[in-house]
Order: sequence, then C-alpha cells, then structure tokens
Amino acid sequence: MKAFLKFISLAAVAASLMCSCQDNAKSGYDELDAWAENIVAAKRASMGYPVNQNIQLDRFYKWYLANNLENVGLNNVGDPFGKAGGLLGAHNFEREVIEYFAPFYDYELDNLWGIVTNSGTDGNNHGIYFGVNYLRNLTGKMPIMYVSDEAHYSNPRIADLQNLELRLVKSDPMGRMIPEELEKVLDPTRPCLMVYAMGSTFKGAIDDMDALNAVLDAYPEMMVYRHVDAALFGGYLVFTEHRDMVSSKKYRINSMAISGHKFFGLDDPAGVFLTTRDVYDHQSNNSVPYLNGDMKMINCSRSTSSVLKFWWMIHEIGEQQWHQQAEAILENTRYFKEQLDKIGYPNWLNEYSNTIFFKRPSDEVCKKYMLAPNYDEQFGGELSHLVVMQHVDKTLIDEFVRDIQ
Repeated sequence: MKAFLKFISLAAVAASLMCSCQDNAKSGYDELDAWAENIVAAKRASMGYPVNQNIQLDRFYKWYLANNLENVGLNNVGDPFGKAGGLLGAHNFEREVIEYFAPFYDYELDNLWGIVTNSGTDGNNHGIYFGVNYLRNLTGKMPIMYVSDEAHYSNPRIADLQNLELRLVKSDPMGRMIPEELEKVLDPTRPCLMVYAMGSTFKGAIDDMDALNAVLDAYPEMMVYRHVDAALFGGYLVFTEHRDMVSSKKYRINSMAISGHKFFGLDDPAGVFLTTRDVYDHQSNNSVPYLNGDMKMINCSRSTSSVLKFWWMIHEIGEQQWHQQAEAILENTRYFKEQLDKIGYPNWLNEYSNTIFFKRPSDEVCKKYMLAPNYDEQFGGELSHLVVMQHVDKTLIDEFVRDIQ
C-alpha cells in the first residue's frame, strides 16, 4: 500500500511538472504560440534549404539560463586576435573556435586570422573586402571581381555594395564556372579578385579550381586573390575522404567563408571567416582608441552567443560525430537519387553534392517539404531542389518518393 501511495505521489509530481512546463510554453500571445507550434511541426520535412534540423543545443540553453546569461548584454566587438575591447564578450572562445577549424582547411596557426561571422554572406563580404584591400595596397590598382553566374546571389550584391567592377562568368549546365569563359572576360592588366563557389546555390556545383587556376596561372604578372564561398560544402566535405577539396594550400585560397547554421547545426545564422595573418596585415589601418586596437574587420559588433554555441558544439559533438554525419549525408543523398531514378523521375546531382535538383512536383508537395523553386530551360523548365541534411533519413526520403508518385 505504501509503495502504491508513493507511486501515486510521484505520478502527481510528474503530472504537475508537465503541466507547469506546458503552462510555461504559453506566451500569452495566441499568434506567437501558434507560430511556434507550426514551426516545430514543420521542421521535420524541411528539405528545400540547407539547414541542419538535428540541432543539439538543449544542454547549452539550460546552462545559459542557469547562469542568467539571458540578462547580460554580450558583444564580441573588436579583434579576437588582438587586445579585447571594453564590452563584455568571449574573445578567447572566438579565437579557440577559429584555431580549431583552421587546420582542417590547411591554414597554419602561426599565419592565421579570422572571426565568427553573423552569416555566410558576412563571411563573403569580408573575403571580398579583404581581397580588394590586399590587392590594392600591394599593386596600387583596383581589382576586378570574377564569379560564376550560378554562385550565391550575395556575391554580386556585395560587389555592388562595395562599388566593384564585376564580371559574371558563364557556367556549364550543371552550374560549374567554365574555364574558357573565364579566359574570355579576364583582364590581366588589373589585379584579379577570384570568388570560387564550393556548392552553387541551386544545383550544388563546385567550381573546378584546378582548371580555373590554370587559366589564371597563364598570366604570372597578374596578382590574384582567391576567396572561396564554402558555406555548406565546406562544412561537410572537410569531414570526408574529399577533405583536400577545401585545402587552402592546394588551391592557394586566401580566404574562406563557412556557414555555422548549415552543416554544424547552429540555430541562428552564423559562420566562420578564415584568412591568413599576411592578408590581415595588408588591410588598411583603422585605429579605434576606445576599442584599444586596429579594427580592420567590417562590422563592429559580433554575436557572442554564436561564438559560445560554436565552442560548445566543438566539445559536445566534435570531429568524430561530424565525420559520421558527413558520411551519412552523402550516403543518404545517393540513396535519394537511386529512389528517384527507380520511379523514373527526372533529377540531377553534382559530384560530391548533397543537393538534388529535379522536375518541380505539385504545389502540395513543394509546400509540405518547403522546396526551393527555379527555372532552367536546359532541364525542361520548372525545377525544384532539395538538400539532404542530417535530419533527412531514409524514412523521410521514402515518404517524399511516395508523395511525388
């Protein structure tokens, strides 16, 4: 009887805690609560955009709240490799994040600079800005920026923002920059700011850096700065047997932008910008006395919580699990294509890619899986694509294939 009463008592406590949690989940604003419920329910089938929905930040947020950090104004302003500014930040953790990732991309720790960015576009903006200053300060000439017409739309927008001369280079049907087209538009009398796409936005194409570098090497008198937009692919490829594809040494990459909210699973836009100390030291000086340093980066404020989440994931998840996740992504991508091929559904996949593009299905299917639209007459017109991330397993793949049948 005592055991039964004890059981009843424990059950009552558990029920009380459950009710308390449910009550705490309500904001008092119906539209806000409805939005949250819909978002959580919809994330399972989200495949149109490159976001890892297997986010593992539960313990991080418990720690964050337990230490009352939600009520502290944090800001990682200033150079993480210099003297910290006066605001409350986590510069040492930011430096550790940069120093952790840099060797994976063959950057030397004794010739390294970088920051945790607010997004992939922020990383590209820094790469292009740093490239312009590096080339101009060494040659006395403004460079011309070259990027493929299939690369992420942020690159031409950044060229417009920075008032740069831009030359869009034609790509082949699968989305790779064509070396012969680069040679047609190349002006060797001016420095070259080359932006390579490591995973074009819609078709998941990787620019052939060997072939494109061969075009540039034909003009040894032309100074070249290479920036790689490796937002998604730079995250997972480095944890596969194809790691040398993102080697800064092999391809003479001066700077690189990698996203944190794609493969790595941060819950807000963030990323890592990597470059060399030599590039950083050839930027224009911008001494800011009240920040106790030379502020050569573009943005003043940077997210401290993103830094802490990155650091947390390095220790909580780390290299071994990222290897497993990267291999699973590529394996599930192959499986996805095989299933589409089995039912004869028109689809295409670039090598090393986790992005499949295909004939656009019904509006109902596009809405359920949040598929991204596009149009390309070379592939029959109306297209969609899906991105195989960590949460896209064989069960979800089979469900998708049944739906389009």
